Amino acid sequence: MPKLARIFILTMVLFVGLSGARVEALAQGSEFQSLSPLVKQLSPSVVNISTTSVSKGRSFSFQSPYGGEGQGDPFQDFFKRYFGDSPEQEFRRKGLGSGFIFSEDGYIITNNHVVERATDIKVIMQNGDSYQAETIGTDPKTDLALLKIESKTKLPAVKFGNSQGLEIGDWVLAIGNPFGLGHTVTAGIISAKGRSLGLGSYDDFLQTDAAINPGNSGGPLFNFDGEVIGVNTAIIAGGQGIGFAIPINMAKDVVAQLRNSGKVVRGWIGVYVQEVTPEISEGLNLNGEKGALVADVSQGGPAEKAGLKRGDVIVEFNGTTIEEMPDLPKTVASYAPGTKTKVKIIRGGKEKTLKIQLGELPDEVAQSSRRIPGKAVEQTLGLVVQEITPLVKKRFGIEHSMGVVITDVQSGSAAAVAGLRPGDVILEINKDRIANLDNYRNTMDATEPGQNVLFLVQRGSNTIYVAIKTDAED
Repeated sequence: MPKLARIFILTMVLFVGLSGARVEALAQGSEFQSLSPLVKQLSPSVVNISTTSVSKGRSFSFQSPYGGEGQGDPFQDFFKRYFGDSPEQEFRRKGLGSGFIFSEDGYIITNNHVVERATDIKVIMQNGDSYQAETIGTDPKTDLALLKIESKTKLPAVKFGNSQGLEIGDWVLAIGNPFGLGHTVTAGIISAKGRSLGLGSYDDFLQTDAAINPGNSGGPLFNFDGEVIGVNTAIIAGGQGIGFAIPINMAKDVVAQLRNSGKVVRGWIGVYVQEVTPEISEGLNLNGEKGALVADVSQGGPAEKAGLKRGDVIVEFNGTTIEEMPDLPKTVASYAPGTKTKVKIIRGGKEKTLKIQLGELPDEVAQSSRRIPGKAVEQTLGLVVQEITPLVKKRFGIEHSMGVVITDVQSGSAAAVAGLRPGDVILEINKDRIANLDNYRNTMDATEPGQNVLFLVQRGSNTIYVAIKTDAED
């Protein structure tokens, strides 16, 4: 290899963080000079997934510009009388994605969103062979799905790696079916770890600059040892060089449960937690902002039985440090229901350890709240609140009789920025219970300019803490 080329390679790898052995291998022009042998080895395990979903609807309809049916629109009857409704029809929608074979007997991993609502799933191998696939199980919380195809011969299966041992700068290889073009290979590095995209409680994505596009979803992300270390899942619209993959260590646990029982069960302690912000830390007299703040405890849940209370800060779960709020649900979910665990908390400035036997995570129930117009009886920090009357309870679906309900939040106010919203019920201010409007007024009147105000509010079936800093006097 010419000396200039050798110097160029050695310089480039400093930017991508290759190990010393791989640097020397590149510089000497060894097997890392081309990825072709590795691609040939891995490609047969990667499949294209074609789906068909069926939905029913009307091919066309006339809609009045003044609202429509159910909105008191006088013109809607006119349109129906003279034009009628178009007949309901079935619409077939095609979808494309990727997947990979992880066992010789035909089990395939892909994304849940690739096969969700599909009535027909076809798996196409690199050599063109096509199979009908059965959905064994799905897990929307992690966006993973397990498929099964029947083959008379053993199928080429991937090898799992260890995503826990990945380092930022490690080389990776993505193979998939972008835009339905068929097998396509891209390479890059791990750009970041532990990314949260706000998609759910279990976000823990690997970020890579290996090109990932629509159609790559469900495909494998390999290391240069030919092991799967991630499941390509998400992209940022309009972004370049930013793709996300589910770590294979998480995927292995989910897929094992789907294979054994067709569903995933997770450990549950029964708390509603939130981030410890600087304002909340000051309001609760905490030392620092680490941990997960317990905003509410589920009645009859494992945490309540163990003695966990609202206002506790969980800093360690079964030996794992909880640095940030998202760490807790991911850590708890990694244990099976029935597991006996230890939880270290901060309560009143002191550490305490509790023993909790995990329950099973129940199905989530969506909560809704409705806003009603009402006379403003108090306005502070951009809040409009009023007493909880029988009418208010009925309209908002409120069960509590104690506290005051927020009926309006001024746009751009401190309360709006902090996240308070109409329908929230204020239960406490600065740890003092708010029983009625008089309590609310007296407590707010006693608040000094520039002081943090720590609200405990009821939102749906949960309670959360919200801290707002009042304006200081000029």
